[in-house]
Amino acid sequence: MALNADNVRVGLNGNIYLAPKGTTAPVDLDTAWGAGWSDLGYLSEDGVSMEFSTDVTDINAWQSLSPVRRVLTSLDMTLGFTAIELKTATVKLYFPGSTMTDVSGTVHKLDIPAAPGPDERAIGLEWVDGSIKNRLIIPRGEVTERGAITIGRSDAVGLEMTISAYASSAPEIATWLSNDPAWSAA
Repeated sequence: MALNADNVRVGLNGNIYLAPKGTTAPVDLDTAWGAGWSDLGYLSEDGVSMEFSTDVTDINAWQSLSPVRRVLTSLDMTLGFTAIELKTATVKLYFPGSTMTDVSGTVHKLDIPAAPGPDERAIGLEWVDGSIKNRLIIPRGEVTERGAITIGRSDAVGLEMTISAYASSAPEIATWLSNDPAWSAA
């Protein structure tokens, strides 16, 4: 296979979208994110990290030094990012089950529960590289890890989060749409 620098991609720009679990996601790259989807806004310059991992269990036999079979025992897919736009959607995502109320016209209050319940959402990730567009849609997931919130003089206050994808009624844990000409169904 020949090397082709035209197939090297970067994420020049992108967004993360959230919606209530069960919200219909775009089925192509031209459809706008519909009702119920909200854009989380600015993310740190690090962008988004996507991780996909599997675990297997080796089945060994007395007659063999190497495994005679490997069984897939788990699959994990996560998205990690730091939201730097502090708004109701990002703060409530970081603090699950929290409620935002207006105390007055200019003062707002966030109540953070002592024992929050599950906070499952539909998640969309979109990124572009020139005319190449990608969308990753996770029908069911939630924030499972949170980093420290650092408040300082020289950096934006960031809400570091990791979203874990969960199995849903669909056979897929996620769907990745792309108009990348280097992709083919061959």
